[in-house]
Amino acid sequence: MTGSTAEEPWPVRTVARKISEWINRLGTVWVEGQLTQISARPGTGTAFLTLRDPAADVSMTVTCPTGMLRLHEPPLSDGTRVVVHAKPTFFMNRGTISLRADEIRAVGIGELLARIERLRKLLAAEGLFDPKRKKRPPFLPRKIGLITGRASAAERDVLVNAKARWPAVDFRVENVAVQGALSVPQMLDALSVLDKDPEVEVIVIARGGGSVEDLLPFSDETLCRAVSACRTPVISAIGHEPDTPLLDHVADLRCSTPTDAGKRVVPDVAEESTRIRHLRDRARRALHGWVDRERRLLDSLRSRPVLADPLTPLARRAEQVDALAERGRRALLGRLAAEQSALAATRARLTTLGPAATLARGYAVVQLTDTDGTPRVLRSIEDAPEGTRLRIRVADGALHAVVTDDRDAPAEGR
Repeated sequence: MTGSTAEEPWPVRTVARKISEWINRLGTVWVEGQLTQISARPGTGTAFLTLRDPAADVSMTVTCPTGMLRLHEPPLSDGTRVVVHAKPTFFMNRGTISLRADEIRAVGIGELLARIERLRKLLAAEGLFDPKRKKRPPFLPRKIGLITGRASAAERDVLVNAKARWPAVDFRVENVAVQGALSVPQMLDALSVLDKDPEVEVIVIARGGGSVEDLLPFSDETLCRAVSACRTPVISAIGHEPDTPLLDHVADLRCSTPTDAGKRVVPDVAEESTRIRHLRDRARRALHGWVDRERRLLDSLRSRPVLADPLTPLARRAEQVDALAERGRRALLGRLAAEQSALAATRARLTTLGPAATLARGYAVVQLTDTDGTPRVLRSIEDAPEGTRLRIRVADGALHAVVTDDRDAPAEGR
């Protein structure tokens, strides 16, 4: 029989047997998880435990001899992190799978811290602790998401301190288990719900102090990666100041305690009112100082002569223009008079040196040209050839003499 068909189906016992055969081939395995339920009834040889994955809602039943469970040191309790060496077993009658344990080891504090340290180095190498990727929480968030235990001191500290600082603050509280096997899955669900709420602008994860085992869920790798992937800023407020789970390094802001988170998530209304009042006073003083300076400047400008009496400078300039015009007129008239005097002197000199003045004194210088073309000066009438007529006229500032012979043939000289 190699397979089943609709015409030849397998009976339930065959399917159960084949599953049991497949599971038996697995052999023994080492499994790590958290114990959530321990049942060891007196008078029974088998104890029943539930082993849960701390990062997921997955669990398996584990059976072991009652004596091994009772003799275990330290005693096992709910929430203990253990490593189990077991063989998977399939119970055909009930169709269930369980682990038959032959050894149970409690994970010690030293080993837990070593695992957290290795995880811290891994997350740091991936850049989840890088300050550059951290988001700055808003100054005054519209609504704050709070993930914490129900009716816990951490919830009260955050709410009381936040409302004392800003009475109008609005919270959306998601109560979850903050320790034990169910803490990580519940915190993941609450984180997803708050991150999807558009009104929530910041998320606070708060828990009071506790032992290393109590704070283990806040160093879970799945929770750290979910916080790193949130679009909403996340504030970590876990334990006391010395407590530093890995969530503190991944969150966008670390607060030492839930009380510190309540003080830092919102501003103080009294401080902000005082700051606003101081800023208003500074602005008022600055404005008044500026107005006073500008007023003094305007008064200074108005007190200047050019603005106090604008017509006087214009009148002074008009007088200067008139004076300059008068000086120009006098200079021009003086220059004209000087030139007229010079012209009259030149004219007098020309008149003195001209032929008219010579003639007026009874003298004349006559130059004539002989018939052969030789020029000579006629010194007196007696020197003129016999029968010569002499006519003298003044024209164009020159003395013209015309000498003619008996035949009235003219000869001109100068």
